[in-house]
This record gives sequence, C-alpha cells and structure tokens, in this order.
Amino acid sequence: MKPKVALMVKEEVIKLLQVGFIKPVDYSQWVSNIVPVLKKNGKIRICIDFQDINKACPKDDFPLPSIDVIVDATT
Repeated sequence: MKPKVALMVKEEVIKLLQVGFIKPVDYSQWVSNIVPVLKKNGKIRICIDFQDINKACPKDDFPLPSIDVIVDATT
C-alpha cells in the first residue's frame, strides 16, 4: 500500500475507533482484508472483503422462505 494511502487508512481507523463504530479484538476466527477506496472528494472509505468469511460460514439447512411464499401462506 502506498504510504499516503496507508496514512489515510490509519487516520480513518482511528476515527472509527474513537466514535465506537469498531472495536479492537485480541484475535478472531476469521480475518477479512480491508479495501481502501478513494472517494471523489479525496477522502478514503474503508470497505471489507467478506469473501473469506462467506467461504468459512456454513450454509443454512433450513433457509427462511421467500417473501412470495410468506404472502401466499397468509391468504
């Protein structure tokens, strides 16, 4: 990562920590990579790549029915 972008990411993470939007953890079962995205105004947005977490999560054997099935069942 470029030094300028790394500094902007660090500032954004510190800001998110201070407002309580994120919190530090000692260790986690899954680690997701952050993806810094530059906005048009020159600021940075931190996005998270959830592909690894989605691969690690088990699929639900009993998924919720779709809204069409629920509406039809109520009539």
